[in-house]
Amino acid sequence: MSPTQVVVIVVVVLVLAALAAFAVVASRRRALRQRFGPEYDRVVQERDSRSAAERELRDRERRHAELELTPLSPESRTKYAAAWEELQVRFVDSPAETVGDADELVSRLIAERGYPTGDFSDQIAHLSVEHARTLTHYRDAHEIRLRNERGEASTEELRQALVHYRALFADLLGTDPVGHQPPEQHHPDHEHDVTSR
Repeated sequence: MSPTQVVVIVVVVLVLAALAAFAVVASRRRALRQRFGPEYDRVVQERDSRSAAERELRDRERRHAELELTPLSPESRTKYAAAWEELQVRFVDSPAETVGDADELVSRLIAERGYPTGDFSDQIAHLSVEHARTLTHYRDAHEIRLRNERGEASTEELRQALVHYRALFADLLGTDPVGHQPPEQHHPDHEHDVTSR
């Protein structure tokens, strides 16, 4: 075999190895994107590089695999759905307090499913593996709850917080807890204004 043929063979082997490596990386990236959805893009934006973000997401998958997650019993599912419905009814009379109660109820559900409930960012990381599509709702609800604690959240923001909590709650519950949206605040000046509905 001539030296030229050896060089050509080596180059072909190197090109094939590079293509195979690229295919593996692309396949892993596609799998992470499918699993994490919008959370994938969020982590990529927050990190220095795409590879650092993907390392973090794979680390989340590894830590998630170590959890002992448990499905809810039908009794627990019914209990949580009833508790959520009660929250929505109470919202009309005490929206600020209800948002805090919604956060506590969601945290209890997270704990019962087997997720850690300590640090909020750890919660997000663990939940992102199976519930990534509802994490934006959870983050928004959490932010509104913090503003509520400082007395800075409007009633409409509190209603939105309840809607956001409900998205994660339903995802964790495996079903919509009730068949209607959180109640609107009663505005007497809009009673006859059909266009505002």
